[in-house]
Amino acid sequence: MPKLTKRSVDAAKPGEKTRIIWDSELKKFGLRVMPSGVKSFILQYRNEAGRTRGMTLGRYGVLTPDQARKMAAEALVRVDKGGDPAANRQASKAAATVGELLNRYLTEHVKTHNAPTTQAEVTRLVEKRIRPKLGNVKVAAVTRQDVTKLHRALASTPRQANFVLSILSKAFNLAEIWGMRPEQSNPVRLVKRNKEAERDRFLSAAELKRLGRTFEEAETNGLPWIIKETSKTKHLPADVDQRRTPVNSMAIAVIRLLLFTGARLSEVLQLRCVHVDMAAGTIALPARKGDGRKAHPVNSSALAVLKNLPQNKKSPFVFPRESDPKRHISKEVTENAWQRIRVHAGIQDVRLHDLRHTVGTFASQAGANAFGISHLLRHTNVTITNRYVNTDADPIRKLSEDIGKRIEDGLAG
Repeated sequence: MPKLTKRSVDAAKPGEKTRIIWDSELKKFGLRVMPSGVKSFILQYRNEAGRTRGMTLGRYGVLTPDQARKMAAEALVRVDKGGDPAANRQASKAAATVGELLNRYLTEHVKTHNAPTTQAEVTRLVEKRIRPKLGNVKVAAVTRQDVTKLHRALASTPRQANFVLSILSKAFNLAEIWGMRPEQSNPVRLVKRNKEAERDRFLSAAELKRLGRTFEEAETNGLPWIIKETSKTKHLPADVDQRRTPVNSMAIAVIRLLLFTGARLSEVLQLRCVHVDMAAGTIALPARKGDGRKAHPVNSSALAVLKNLPQNKKSPFVFPRESDPKRHISKEVTENAWQRIRVHAGIQDVRLHDLRHTVGTFASQAGANAFGISHLLRHTNVTITNRYVNTDADPIRKLSEDIGKRIEDGLAG
């Protein structure tokens, strides 16, 4: 039984069967010679439970005999201390990858706890930004440096980069709960978020007045065409009044309801007739983002919008699609209508979601506290405090009525 050196390993010839040549200097360390001629260094030992374990240290050529002997000696030290290097290696190979963690995160958390729009955005970022970079890495092997590198790579889109961090943070928190990582080892911890420009856009009294005039014009004569500066104008009608087209009346009603309620666009678009109780003065909107629907008091201005809608008994939706009543009006149609309305009203930078900001701002200016505004807009924050706040419909209805009256007066100028 020779000492394994370069000379003795080179001299070892393959046979018809696999054979093992043990090292004379370090017991349990050997060379495996395959019939194919492949030579690999191996280690064999008994673990603390008395079971015989074998592990491959590496191929000859990749490792020298001295390097392999050093690896074997270090492994045997761990065995003497009660370790099991072979079992650890098998566990590492079988350990979950980030890709597998993300699959479970999307299935067991996102689809259960997030709203549909959030689900879509989280899934998009997982597939486009996270999985290509970290998908094949073992969950336990991801470091803070890996996360920081990914975050910096998205520096051109700071808000999106921060959202990616939020996704990873939640996924790795769940990894700890599911036993994929040690507790308190989340690699996202201490990674500094990008500074985001806060947006707090709401309508002023003058803007609200112009918006009211635009609504009236859109509902009667239609709005002028939006003509880009680069467009060729030689085929335009000479009469300017002929350069008007109607605005989808259902889309206008959606926008009005957004303004009077502060609801989210998806919530209004998906509103069904069974969600409206005119007698009680409520509409059933999601109680909180992603939760089930709950009757929510609204002002008389919002109810008037609903009352004036044309009835379509073939549709379950409050705002049905004209071409297919079984479906609600599309987000695209509503946003296209808003694009025309906001340009004509001179509020080009106002998004539909800023109508929600307007309601929240008016509520604050009306003297409402944070808890009242939270319930009015169904925010997810102030959650713990909500247990101690009276959520009776009366104060929320009064707050909603005050805001509705202010908006109605503003639209009327």
